[in-house]
Amino acid sequence: MSVRETVLLVGASGRVGQMVAGLWARRFDPAMHVVFQGRQAGDPTDISHLHWDPMAGPEALCEWIQQYGAIKTMIVLAGVTPGEGNDLSLNTTIAQACLNAATHAQIPRVLLASSSAVYGLGDGQAFSEDAPCVPVNDYGRAKLEMERACDSWRSDKLEICCLRIGNVAGADALLLNIARSDPDAAVTIDIFEDGHGPRRSYIGPESLARVLERLALYPETLPVSLNIAVPQAVSMDALADVLGHPWVSRKGADERLQNILLDCRQLCALHSFAPSENMPDDMITQWKTTLNT
Repeated sequence: MSVRETVLLVGASGRVGQMVAGLWARRFDPAMHVVFQGRQAGDPTDISHLHWDPMAGPEALCEWIQQYGAIKTMIVLAGVTPGEGNDLSLNTTIAQACLNAATHAQIPRVLLASSSAVYGLGDGQAFSEDAPCVPVNDYGRAKLEMERACDSWRSDKLEICCLRIGNVAGADALLLNIARSDPDAAVTIDIFEDGHGPRRSYIGPESLARVLERLALYPETLPVSLNIAVPQAVSMDALADVLGHPWVSRKGADERLQNILLDCRQLCALHSFAPSENMPDDMITQWKTTLNT
């Protein structure tokens, strides 16, 4: 009988974290036991909950491990997203607090949520992980600074993989705007010369949960950075059409904004996607499933 590995999810209360945590709470990988970190105290007898604030130091995490056993992987989805008054530099602070805790707690692997925003605009070709990073907004710059801060923490005892995540269906700007709008209120989508809207690298929340499971338990060393999305890009007008939500077109002002894509060949060498996971209707179904978790 195989031993179940323990995985710690930090940031289960965030937008993406809530979706992943809800899915995992319903359907665990039989090889994986997930512990959900939270800053609010829970049932002290629930070993699937860790009451711990990474910014307060590693003591609570180390005490949990002493009582319940080793953790194979820490997944950090916690972070600061763009918004009025938000201090994006805290992404580095939070990451360093988690890496410090992982070092003290002897957790050998950390998966750290970064963003495809680190790449910038490019020339319409899909970004591979070794492409130059020239972020064009404060969020991308903050995430790139966070990634660079990881270098001093890497060692033969601590493996760090920065996950450059594309658009997560349901946590992206388009679907959030649709969810928050009146069902009859049309959203605006930029349409470019070929008659389609912006194309982005997306991933459904269930697909993301499966990817994280795979990477958390992967038996070999992971890359220092990894693009996270399904292989096939999705146009935003296609997502709106699948939802049946009304939208109006606006001429795309800058053709460079149409195709901002990720090359996911490295990920596909580690994890297999079903063909359906590339399709807009499957992504919408996955998103709707998380609303009921």
